[in-house]
Amino acid sequence: MKRFFVFLGCFAVFTAAFAQQALGQRPKVQSPVVHDDGTVTFNFYDPTAQQVSVTGDFEEIHPSTLPMTRQENGVWTVTTRPLNAELYSYSLNVDGQRVIDPSNSYVNRDISTLSNIFIVTKNSGDKGHLYQVNDVPHGTLSRVWYNSPTLGKQRRMTVYLPAAYDGTRRFPVLYLLHGHGGDETAWSDLGRASQIMDNLIAGGKAVPMIVVMPNGNPTCDAAPGWWHEGMYTPDGNAFNERGAKATMEESFMDIVNYIDSHYRTDARREARAVAGLSMGGGHTFGIARLYPESFDYYGLMSAAARLRPGDAVFDSQMARLFASKPKLYWIAIGKEDFLMNMNVELRKYLDNNRFSYEYYENDGGHLWRNWRIYLTLFAQRLFQDL
Repeated sequence: MKRFFVFLGCFAVFTAAFAQQALGQRPKVQSPVVHDDGTVTFNFYDPTAQQVSVTGDFEEIHPSTLPMTRQENGVWTVTTRPLNAELYSYSLNVDGQRVIDPSNSYVNRDISTLSNIFIVTKNSGDKGHLYQVNDVPHGTLSRVWYNSPTLGKQRRMTVYLPAAYDGTRRFPVLYLLHGHGGDETAWSDLGRASQIMDNLIAGGKAVPMIVVMPNGNPTCDAAPGWWHEGMYTPDGNAFNERGAKATMEESFMDIVNYIDSHYRTDARREARAVAGLSMGGGHTFGIARLYPESFDYYGLMSAAARLRPGDAVFDSQMARLFASKPKLYWIAIGKEDFLMNMNVELRKYLDNNRFSYEYYENDGGHLWRNWRIYLTLFAQRLFQDL
């Protein structure tokens, strides 16, 4: 019996030593590595893989794929060209399977797709610096449940309170709406809204303001996994077949009323703004027509703004809106955006009716890269004369 225990003891020591040796042989992998010149190196360990590549939004318009090369130690690697200051998303492809980078713990969800992220910044004035967390006063980001009598639901939204919010003075409010497939987490996670606002406010470029980011899907109470329907697979059309008691636009003042009753807000028209991207831009388009005296600033970003040619009610709503003289009706879109034609028609309509608006156009398409830019520009235009 003693011999048996001695054997087991020797075997355990041998096994532990072998495991430690194997562990020591596995190279330590860091990925991504952002270099001072803006180049970025990706590394991935898998000595059994046959083909590995990295795909990311490294170009202005279309995603690019870079083949990786296997080193003798089993690490696959590739280095990009110098990249501009920006927040980038990427994933790996290992023998035909899309995977996230196991060496990078920073991951975003866009509808049902997970992607790794990293930031390139070269100086304090660039976009990368604006999108990262800097040593400045920080606002508070909260997930808040509110009652929507119009929809008959308890619903969730994200609320950003600026660092200066102390419960005494009143603040203007920007209502910021997501696009199709998004939810109340989209602008804070993918859009870097809190980092942008912290940095703009700290730099004196934006007025301290509350930013409200609601869920724009009236058939869903909250983001996937955060309401009673559980951990369903998000696909951008969840539960649409159920219908809703009202549209997002019709129920929107439930959000405004909750914010005004629970936070120290300046409830005047000149202290309210609403903006949105894609579907949220369409919601903004409708909210402006339904409540023309409630908001003074409107931002349509890559907006799904559908005209109603010959519709007398629509024309009357638009006339009433612009007769009320909003301080800013702002349209922004990328040259390659698939909604460009819709926005061209909108501008023709506004021009033909001599309705005043401002227009911003840049390169790129229907991308978060552009929407972060639009938020940055729009926020600096708000509430400057309060």
